[in-house]
Amino acid sequence: MNDDSSQLSALIGDVYDAALDPALWPNVLEVTCGFVGGLWCNLFTQDSVQMKSPFFVNWGVDPSYERLYLQTYVKLDPMTVPSVLYAHAGSVLTVSDLIPEDEFRDSRFYREWLMPQGIVDAIAAVLDKSPTSYAAVSLCRHTRHGPVDDETRRRMKLLAPHFRRAVAIGKIIDLHKVEAAAFADALDGLATGFFLVDASGRIVHANASGHAMLADGSVVRAAAGKLAAVDHTANRALNEVFMNAPAGDAAVGAKGISVPLAAGAGDRYVAHVLPLTSGARRKAGVAYSAVAAVFVRKAALDLPHPLETLAKAYKLTPAEMRVLMMIVEIGGVPEVAPVLGMAKPTVKTHLQHIFDKTDTKRQSDLVKLVAGYMTPLS
Repeated sequence: MNDDSSQLSALIGDVYDAALDPALWPNVLEVTCGFVGGLWCNLFTQDSVQMKSPFFVNWGVDPSYERLYLQTYVKLDPMTVPSVLYAHAGSVLTVSDLIPEDEFRDSRFYREWLMPQGIVDAIAAVLDKSPTSYAAVSLCRHTRHGPVDDETRRRMKLLAPHFRRAVAIGKIIDLHKVEAAAFADALDGLATGFFLVDASGRIVHANASGHAMLADGSVVRAAAGKLAAVDHTANRALNEVFMNAPAGDAAVGAKGISVPLAAGAGDRYVAHVLPLTSGARRKAGVAYSAVAAVFVRKAALDLPHPLETLAKAYKLTPAEMRVLMMIVEIGGVPEVAPVLGMAKPTVKTHLQHIFDKTDTKRQSDLVKLVAGYMTPLS
């Protein structure tokens, strides 16, 4: 195994360990910067309706610039709206994939916040996207690294599925630290179905919710003591993950991140599989003679993000959506133009198109329109 493969394998193991112990994330992000090539890296989950970040961790960001970002520049980031609008879970994107390069370079965000840090480019992997949540890991490139290239993309794509799985499981256990030695005890109270299985899929432990699911038999069942999905396609996917788990974290790959499970009544569930054969998690695996932990929960409604719905309803272009959100967040054309890196006449043109398409006349009408779409789902 070459140095890159060894580094990747160790990093993937650290990612999964961090799913159970969030205090490990800064070290994971530091190693990610070294593997992918970047100045700093951050990981965040965001409430898409309230635009708040319940979980944010970074490595390498100068504390003074971090404060500036949270106080001022988080609302000026020109990549936020296109990321939420057009990315999907699993996407690996660069700045140029989201907005025109010239607009990015002319934006206040770049000129006042990124450029003084020597940052020339960024790459991000979208980890979760739903009507109510958004999560991503992003990495910024310094002048010494140069712009994102094919090798940078390749390395980020290798890590993306493992970050996705870790974040999905972290959300289930509510980002609390879980000691490997008391793994099952700590998770027995989950409302989510929780199972420990060996390489053959045999159930060696299940929590109360898991036992209830098995008794119901509409989503998963115990077939000769083995965990089996009622849906045959999903069952094959789960068995493949169980068989690969003993070979290590990297062998699991993208499989088992979110295995869709069809229920008899038409409800939709999803299974997330966490390998227990490497890192600190190995203690739990040995203690329970298990190779993987399986979390089964009801799937979120497969609905578009509110901003996607808004853009589609009024046939707003990406540029018009960026202008609309900045108008709502910041104010009028004079304030918005330098933020977006657009000329004032260009912003005025986009704004007029927005008024025409939404049948509104004032900026206050646009604020009400967006607020209506961003109302939390009941």
